[in-house]
Amino acid sequence: MNVPLWVAGPVVVLLALATRADVRTRTIPNRLTFPAMLLGVAMHTALNGTAGLGASLAGLGLAGAVLMPGYLFRWMGAGDVKLMAAVGAWLAWPLALVAVLASLMMGGAISLVVAMRRRMLRRALLGAGLIAQSVISGSGMSAPVTTGVRFPFAVAVFAGSIISFWIRP
Repeated sequence: MNVPLWVAGPVVVLLALATRADVRTRTIPNRLTFPAMLLGVAMHTALNGTAGLGASLAGLGLAGAVLMPGYLFRWMGAGDVKLMAAVGAWLAWPLALVAVLASLMMGGAISLVVAMRRRMLRRALLGAGLIAQSVISGSGMSAPVTTGVRFPFAVAVFAGSIISFWIRP
């Protein structure tokens, strides 16, 4: 594992609590994400000084920024963005980038499984195609386009973040 225990332990606890809340209530509470962000930044600063502060803030900002379009287009909730930002604060730059990309890949895999189980794979793939077409063309979307597949995204963040523990950026 390439992540120190003082980072891995709190991240696993945060993700377990957030996933439990998201699966049960489809929300991730601010009382969980905001303190996690602050603690991640504080720990990196305390242990690594200004370099730790910069790396943690970069991880927080990058992880949140990558998921922000998903929130703006209503593909995910604000809690998902804040959870990823909190994980980014703990994992810091550049590992936060690995975690967010792995989380997005896991989200795609989970959405395929959910779409197949709900017998809506064709509809989901058509929606994904429309999204990709509008992003590539730069035309924007007049109305939010979705794949129609909804699931607690904290599950994908949990899986992607755990995967990132073993990847050296």
